[in-house]
Amino acid sequence: MRIVITGASGNVGTALLRRLQSDPAQDHQVVGVVRRRPQSVAPYDDVEWVTADLASADVRVALDEALEGADAVVHLAWGFQPARDTDYLDRVGIAGTRELVRAADAAGVEHLVHMSSVGAYSGAITKGRVTEAWPTEGVPSLAYSRAKAEVERLLDEYDGRGGGMVVTRLRPGLVLQRDAASSLLRYGLPGYLPRRLVSALPVLPLDASLRIQVVHADDVADAIVRALEQRVSGAFNLAAEPVIGRQGLAAALEARPLPMPRAVLRAVIGATWHARLHALDPGWIDLAFDTPLMDTTRARTELGWDPRVSATDALDELVRGMRDGANTLSPVLRSRRVVDRLSRLVRSGGIGSRRLP
Repeated sequence: MRIVITGASGNVGTALLRRLQSDPAQDHQVVGVVRRRPQSVAPYDDVEWVTADLASADVRVALDEALEGADAVVHLAWGFQPARDTDYLDRVGIAGTRELVRAADAAGVEHLVHMSSVGAYSGAITKGRVTEAWPTEGVPSLAYSRAKAEVERLLDEYDGRGGGMVVTRLRPGLVLQRDAASSLLRYGLPGYLPRRLVSALPVLPLDASLRIQVVHADDVADAIVRALEQRVSGAFNLAAEPVIGRQGLAAALEARPLPMPRAVLRAVIGATWHARLHALDPGWIDLAFDTPLMDTTRARTELGWDPRVSATDALDELVRGMRDGANTLSPVLRSRRVVDRLSRLVRSGGIGSRRLP
């Protein structure tokens, strides 16, 4: 197949490239659409790269070029920062997806695999697990969640008017891997603080009600390949077991869990966010506590998907990667160095608010 992958140099994209290149029996042509091209080393070397920002006014030209002759497109590209520029994030996530669907449909692409998220789901009113039929209205306080929900509506509309592409929606929990450690740490720890603080955290202040689902990036990549091979439509929840709670997070970080009510935690994160001390939008706290736990039965039965990495092992791998400064030669997953972060902070501002090129 000729497969076009948007966001091919990111967290899931890197894992997907590894997965596609791991099977010598398959001879796929892979086109990567990225804003910043990675260095030509594995797994980024056997890829035809197209440079494009989905938020740009002329992205249609680049997409038409990339999608010519494509059999399938895997849409992974998404904007997380600058978190304070929600207009830009919406241009990437919502408008960019709309342009991609238009271009793929016009090019006669037969299959679209869209990376949605647990964040697209409406807040839970049940303690049980929800299937893919659960409403996808998002968590209103977080721009990321609102945009993921809006794209679900966009795809509903496309399916409703009988679009020519088969559309697969994958809704994973938090996607983790060692290679993404430096990237994820940039969002969770201010750039002026060294990564060794991950090993020096004495306590972890969290509400005991926290329950999150995670999945390893390699297992998400496996689900994507299965969806491509089977050309199946509809939505699929992706998460590994067990569900991670406060105790599990504390154990991975080798810290002592400290009870802190959700409202207090959110107030602290909100105050420091507004003081521009870090890049973590307080809406992420709402997402962590409000999204439902997902039932993954459909992915297991219809895709034959079975995650190889447990949730605890995926979390442990990520934490070790953070301590080691794990990274790749992709600009998205690059090394996190305090000197570089301080220099960039002086030149262009914090990651949550700086101007984009």
